Order: sequence, then structure tokens, then C-alpha cells
Amino acid sequence: QAVPSPAALWGVPGQLQDGALLPRHAIEIYSLHVDCKVTSRFAHTVVTSKIVNRANESREATFEVELPKTAFITNFSMSIDGKVYPGIIKEKASAQKEYDTAVLRGQSAGLVKITGRKLEQFHMSVSIAAASKVTFELTYEELLKRQLGKFELLIKVRPRQLVKHFQIDVHIFEPQGIRFLETDSTFMTNELTEALTKVQNETKAHILFKPTVDQQKINPELDETLLNGDFVVRYDVKRGATAGDIQIVNGYFVHYFAPHEMPVFPKNVIFLIDRSGSMAGRKIEQTKAALLKILQDLRPEDHFSFITFNSRVAEWRSSLLQATAENMANAAGFVQTLSASGGTDINRALLTAVSVLDKAKRLPKSSVSMIILLTDGQPTSGESNVEVIQENIQKAVNGKYALFCLGFGFDVSYKFLEKMALSNGGIARRIYENADAALQLQGFYQEVATPILRKIEMQYPENAIEGLTKNNFKLFFEGSEIIKSGTVLLMVSFLPLQHASDLTLKEEANVKEKEQVFQNQSYIFGNFIERLWAYLTIQQLLEKSISAQAEDQKTLEAQALELSLRYSFVTPLTSMVVTKPADQQQTELANKPTEFSDLHMGKCFLLFQWRISIIFSNAKRKKSSWWLFYRAKYLRFGKICEAKHKR
Repeated sequence: QAVPSPAALWGVPGQLQDGALLPRHAIEIYSLHVDCKVTSRFAHTVVTSKIVNRANESREATFEVELPKTAFITNFSMSIDGKVYPGIIKEKASAQKEYDTAVLRGQSAGLVKITGRKLEQFHMSVSIAAASKVTFELTYEELLKRQLGKFELLIKVRPRQLVKHFQIDVHIFEPQGIRFLETDSTFMTNELTEALTKVQNETKAHILFKPTVDQQKINPELDETLLNGDFVVRYDVKRGATAGDIQIVNGYFVHYFAPHEMPVFPKNVIFLIDRSGSMAGRKIEQTKAALLKILQDLRPEDHFSFITFNSRVAEWRSSLLQATAENMANAAGFVQTLSASGGTDINRALLTAVSVLDKAKRLPKSSVSMIILLTDGQPTSGESNVEVIQENIQKAVNGKYALFCLGFGFDVSYKFLEKMALSNGGIARRIYENADAALQLQGFYQEVATPILRKIEMQYPENAIEGLTKNNFKLFFEGSEIIKSGTVLLMVSFLPLQHASDLTLKEEANVKEKEQVFQNQSYIFGNFIERLWAYLTIQQLLEKSISAQAEDQKTLEAQALELSLRYSFVTPLTSMVVTKPADQQQTELANKPTEFSDLHMGKCFLLFQWRISIIFSNAKRKKSSWWLFYRAKYLRFGKICEAKHKR
């Protein structure tokens, strides 16, 4: 389906239509409001766009919202001349089957797609008659995650035109108290700063950004907008050295746990670095730059080593070394010599790393051992069956160490890395092939550089609660936060305990007193703790299903689906069906995109189509073995892309 140009969507200034001069934007956004309520980290955001067709004929009005990947869409509606067309959330498979005919006719493109590292885009277009108005409204919810000591609320701003009534309105309520608050944006000017107001007290904050049309202009002579980029709110809450903070509303509780000012465990870390041929060039140079910076961040009590691999596995040293000045200088010299060539033997590399940790001696008694794997490709040497590799590594690690997997670029099997990391007490992260890849690597390391608790278990009185979210945590890093939620059965005081290694923390919560905190607060959105519990439970069920066996996976996904439908969340298991007016394409489906299928496959399939046309023509003309080789390679790549793209 052809994508209309901005001129087709908005009209061209000065263009004649039926003898009349078109306005600057035939399709005018006259109001755009972003209203966000953050209550105890849980953010409820409503984006409302009001559009009028100033042309003398029907035009297409477009509504685009970029929202965080971690958010779940909960509601969408459009109102055309007073008639409302709502989005309905259904089970994904049945929704897809019901509307398969429309998909096959090319009538139903996905309404949601990944657009970057942190964002995905909701897109809806509808034709409206001359002088008609349409109101679009999208609601989404997310639980803000604490990283490096702060929460971040990201709002993408890109109206593409001047808007008469534009505002971003953010209310924050944190019963623990707000420790600090800051705003940032990529488009702010001195004039726009005057449109920003912040009001804050002990537990509440209100941020209002309401620029006039003149303040939005790039300069007074041009009707072009400055508003194009990120608007970010960062904050943190006050904390005591206790077992955390408990909040209760309508029989549901949430428990936040983030101790501070605690000693950091020494680390025993093996950096497992892919130096296969595909890492050649900018990737290996960025990896070297990041490793040199990471070496500087090691603490004197830490122990470390490097293992590099391609078709062969090479140990820098036969054992872990303490992070002394001399050892780090030698390591820096080694890092600078790294080069890339050959295949990728991930299985043997990981087994070697586990063996080095198993044989390590004279390490600090209370220390945390971890493996950080960086790779950009699939296993091509040695064992190449990813299921066998996963089984081998899980058996070797056996819960003793944490495995963190970093996938560099989009040629990796991210699902393979994610499953392997989650099965071994770690996490996976994609590193994007951009100029800041070295900073991405350093940023990840900073998140896991300061373990302060391990083997954390939260205990609550028997028969007092049910429906608990994840209860055991392998590691806790400074600057992060553990969140537990469930339902309260006994409306009395209850006493949660945190056991972390040989440390026990206690906190007593009186149910009636805790519920009083949230009484008569008009800016709180309804049953937010219940929705937070559902959001968190769905996220954890989906994460758990990644590393589960087939039968268990079905059970976990069924539980997540039931909650998704009950609480109206668009998750990977549900779809939102949007019905348009009768004279237009009837239905659209909004699915939650996945990391691989949407961003990578969409890009790689278009790239494949473009490259293959060039390769075919050159191969036909030259008939050289080099061209024929790459022609065959891209043909195979295209089939994989097409198959996955269709799924």
C-alpha cells in the first residue's frame, strides 16, 4: 500500500483546489494533549489528538504515537463527527484468523511496529470528509524500571506541524517521597523553556509543558515546528535502610525493595568476546573501546579474565587475575591486539568460561561470579544446534554463576541468547550497530557492576497473601529495584522478610493504615495496584515461558493470555481490532511487535529486495564466482526473511 507524501496528507501551502487557496495544512491538528499520571512508578498515559479537514474534499487523517516498548496499549478509539469507533482486544490467534481475509487482500497492515531501541509506533489513518473532525485517543500503561538510581518517563514528541493547543501534563505521586526530579528534552530552546513549569512537594510533582504556537516555531518567519524529539522526566524516591516500602489499595499490595548504602560484593567476571569474521571493522573497534573503559571501572577487589573465540577458543590467561594496576595494564594491551576472522564456536567458548570459573582458586569468599558474552552471529563452528548449546550451558552452569548475553546487531539469534541468559540467572540485551555502540556496552556493564545482594527471597505470613509475582532473585545490583505484588487475604498487619545471603530484613505493614494513603486522591487512576499486579504478572509469565519446556510454556502463556484479556492489555498474545467507517477499509489489527520479527525482518526484507536486484543484475552480467556466491547467499537469506516476515 502506497504511503502518501506529507503534501498529500496535509496539502501544499499556496496550492489551488477548486479555485480556492489551500491552508498551510489541509489536515490540521488543532489539539494534541499527552496526559500522564504516575502513581508509585506505574504510569498511565493518554494521548488525545483532535484533527480537522480544512480541504474541500475528503482527506486522510493520520494518528501516530511512539510509546515505550515496555508499555502495553490498553485502549484506543476514534470519534468521527460524533460517532465512536473503539478498539477491541481479543486473543491474537482468533483475531488473526477472523481477519485473515483482509490481511490476504493487503488491507490490514500492522498498526504497531518497533521504531528504535526503546520505542514502538502506533499508526492509524482514516479518511474524513471535508470540514469534518476526528478525535483519536490512545491509552497505554507501563511500570517504570529503576536503572542506575533513577526512573525515566519517556514521551516522544513529533506533531510534524504547529499545534494551536499542545500540552504535556505529567502528575507524579510517590508516597515514599520524591528525592529528586528533573526534566530533559532533545528540542528545548530558551523560548520553549518558558512554556515549562514544574511544581513539587514532598510526595507529589506536576510538570506542565504548554508552548504557544509562536514558541513552537523554528523561527518567526517559518511555520515549522521545533517539537521533534524526546521529552524525558527522571526522578527517584526516598528510601530508608529497611525491608522496603509496602503499598495497599483495594486488597492488592505492591512491595518495593531497593536497599542502599550497602557494601558491594567483589566480582569474578569473564569477558567472553566474539572475534569471528563478522565482527571485523567497526564492531571490533567499538568492542575494544568499550572494554578499555570497562577495565578502568573494575574495583581492586575484583577478579577478571578474557576469553576470545572464533572457530577456536583462546584464553588470555589460564586463571582469573585480580584487578591490580599491573594486570589491568596488561589486559589493556591485550584488548588493543584483538582482530576478527573465522567462524563462531559459542558452545565451546561458554563451556571454557564455565570451566575457568570452576577451577578458579583464591577468590574472595563472598563474591559474585559472572560471564558476559558478546557475540554478533549464530553458532557456525563446533556445535551449531542452539537447543543442544542451551542444554549444555545450563547443565555446566548449574545455578553457580550468572550469564549475561549481549547480541551485537541483528544477525544474532536474539531468542537463543535471551533463553540462555534467563535460564542461567542473567539477562540478554541487544547492542545496536550505531556510533554509540561502545557507550551501550559500557552502560550495560555499569548496570551489573555493583552487586550488593544475592540469593534474595521474600517471605510473607502463611495464608495472608496469594497471587504473588516472582519471589526469588539471584542478584540485586545497586541502583535497581525489586518489585513484588499480590493480593492481601487477611486484612491485618503482615510482616514480609527479605533473606539475602546471611542478611535478614523485616518490615511490618498495617493494611488499614496503608490503604488510607491512597484515599480521596483524585489524580490517582482507579485500581492502579491491581493493574500493576496484572502488568507485572504478565511480564514475568512471558519471561518465564521463554526458558520453559513446551508443555509448561503453553500453561504459562495461557495464564498470561487470560490476564491480558481480563485487564485489556495488548501483549504478544493479544490483538486490538480496530473497525473503521463502512465506506473504508474495514479492519486493522494492532499486535505487540517482537524484538526480532518486526524491526529486523521488516528492515532485512526490504534491504534484501533492494540488494538482490543489484546482485542479480551484476551476477548475470559478470558471471563471476564471487557474485554467484553472494547471489546464492542472498537468495537463502531472502527465503528466511520472507518466511519469518509472513509469520
